[in-house]
Amino acid sequence: MSGESSAPESTQEESFFSHLIELRTRLIRAFLAIILCFIPLAFYSRELYTVLAHPLLAVLPSDGKMIATDIVGVFLVPMKISLALAFLIALPYVLYQIWAFVAPGLYRHEKRLALPLVISSMFLLIIGMAFAYFVFFPMVFAFMSRIAPEGVAWMTDIEKYFSFVVTMFIAFGVTFQVPVIVIMCVKAGVVEIKKLREVRPYIIVGSFVVGGIFTPPDIISQFMMAIPLCLLYEAGILLAQFVARPAASTEETPRAPEDSGQPPNP
Repeated sequence: MSGESSAPESTQEESFFSHLIELRTRLIRAFLAIILCFIPLAFYSRELYTVLAHPLLAVLPSDGKMIATDIVGVFLVPMKISLALAFLIALPYVLYQIWAFVAPGLYRHEKRLALPLVISSMFLLIIGMAFAYFVFFPMVFAFMSRIAPEGVAWMTDIEKYFSFVVTMFIAFGVTFQVPVIVIMCVKAGVVEIKKLREVRPYIIVGSFVVGGIFTPPDIISQFMMAIPLCLLYEAGILLAQFVARPAASTEETPRAPEDSGQPPNP
């Protein structure tokens, strides 16, 4: 009896350790992918910083420059940019490693839903970062340069600029995930589409609150985050209707009566 009871325990331990080994392998592969992308980008770190700083440099006065108050900042900041870009380039492969580890434990219908959501989330992340770089930064920096008091040299430290840019990239990248979040909540049964429509006024107010928290303290920045957030919320509700419809139709379809061999009641 003791041998029989210990067999399932040993099998569970072997399964647990095998999962740990697989997880370690997946993480190592993801880390190596980021490093392989980082090595060639490191040689162009100065050029990458110039590209990242272009929205600000374009609105600075002719004699305006960015400054570095840290001794090693001129080296570390471009390296950080190269590393962040390497992670972004390797992100599809990193997500694939995560998917390969999680997928065996998912049901078939969960796999059919998860994979499109992951791809859509990656696409929306890039769109959100592109919106911040090509739309948000030029308008905000131009507004700041116009309101700067006369006689004030408007400059910024490269470390602070990098921190601000990364924060805005993350903020807009997460903001553009709203449709995916709405679809997941509806599909999981956490909230109904009718309820999402009812709380629309609160979402609008919350969007401006979020914009006021994560963007600079000016009305233009707040609107440029709040308006896309509201529009993406409406897009999420629209798309969630198509995602939830098959499940609803399946549940509402009446079951066929079982053949019991007896005639139906009149």
